Amino acid sequence: MSANPTTDDIPALNLREQVIRIDRALAESQKFQAEREKLLAEAQKLNRDRWLAPMLAVAAVIGGLLGVASFIAKLIS
Repeated sequence: MSANPTTDDIPALNLREQVIRIDRALAESQKFQAEREKLLAEAQKLNRDRWLAPMLAVAAVIGGLLGVASFIAKLIS
């Protein structure tokens, strides 16, 4: 056999096999893209939660302080 393959040495792919191979590659690419979008949405949710939790804690402390202040105001009156 020579160093360079001839056209007789290479098995010919028919058009149907090539289309099937391309369809599989496209389907796999779409699957990876859907997974990527899902992970990005989850990352955005976690980022939102990271900022929301401290704000909720501050709001709870302020609400508690206002509740104590109103209780003390009622005791004084």
